[in-house]
Amino acid sequence: MRAGEAFRVAVDSLRANRLRSVLTMLGVIIGVAAVVVLVAIGSGAKREVETQVQGLGSNLILVVPGKARFGSAPSVSRLTLEDTRELTRIVGNPDAVAATVASGETLRAGQREFFGTVNGVTDTVPQVFDRPVARGRYLTAADVATRRRVAVLGSVVAQRLFPDEDPVGRQVSIAGVRFRVIGVLAEKGTAFGVSVDEDTHIPLTTAQRLFGVDRVDALAVKAPSTESIEELQASLIDALKAKYPGEEFSAVTQTQILGTIGRILGMLTGVLAAIAGISLLVGGVGVSNIMLVSVRERTREIGLRKALGARQRDILAQFLIEAVLLTTIGGVIGIGLGVGVSLLLEWVSPVPSLITWWSPLLAFGVSAAVGVFFGVVPARRASRLDPVVALRTE
Repeated sequence: MRAGEAFRVAVDSLRANRLRSVLTMLGVIIGVAAVVVLVAIGSGAKREVETQVQGLGSNLILVVPGKARFGSAPSVSRLTLEDTRELTRIVGNPDAVAATVASGETLRAGQREFFGTVNGVTDTVPQVFDRPVARGRYLTAADVATRRRVAVLGSVVAQRLFPDEDPVGRQVSIAGVRFRVIGVLAEKGTAFGVSVDEDTHIPLTTAQRLFGVDRVDALAVKAPSTESIEELQASLIDALKAKYPGEEFSAVTQTQILGTIGRILGMLTGVLAAIAGISLLVGGVGVSNIMLVSVRERTREIGLRKALGARQRDILAQFLIEAVLLTTIGGVIGIGLGVGVSLLLEWVSPVPSLITWWSPLLAFGVSAAVGVFFGVVPARRASRLDPVVALRTE
């Protein structure tokens, strides 16, 4: 039997049992769609994190006390505002070093109130972290030096406290202390699931007095170029260790953050794909089961074909083509369904979704392989039937 004839016979057989064919393909459709959707969600989460990390600024080095490890508790900081001067000397650019100290506080303006993060910062934050001002002005070195009670609001804070008016020049109370609003930050979005537009910036020295501390939580350095980051990392750590003998410090770059998070999310995407692959495996078992039933039902047909001269390999090819057709057609439908669901998730929900070029190809390849793998046993059983015994079967 020629390949074209075998294909035609297989298609006719599937069309003769349309309902059973559709139900058989259903497991493969669901499995393939699940693989595409879950891989898209994992890839979308990875893209979202990469975008947020890169949005912090370019060539950024974060200097924190202790060993920076994901999941570990933060170390008590011994860093002070004086350390910014030492790091500035190493970098050689006074606008490339920023210091921060943060606390959650309640802000009030008239009858309205808002609980958010209040960051005590230096005047260099816009240059280091790429935080432009939408209205008014940002903090100056004089504000920090003289401990002025002035504040720059995030866009969400400004909207909540002053929904119908310009907040610049108005008064806002932070932890019971009055501050004058001098600016509003441009909208930035979220970073690691937290909205940075809900932050309020006040001078670092003012924040230290307000919070009752003399430390800074972290220092941020903007390297002059990508090539200088590694050398600058080592210099920063050496300078701090020389000042604080026996203390540990970490200088973390965006590349290191992305690498660690990328590995975690890559493993998560693999696990999600493996879970979805289980349903694809179950669909393959269903294909094998239905094909075995089909062989039993068509025993006389097989016997008649053999009696008319069909060879063992002709029967094998016919049933194998049927199994592969079931899984490949189901795979194509599943890919379309998976892509559609992924796009719908991206459109109507906050769940990030990114369709990678390899996930539909992988799902289709696996579905075809499932058809071959689970179709071999029924096809071999059909091809080995004795024609005389098959013709006598009722």
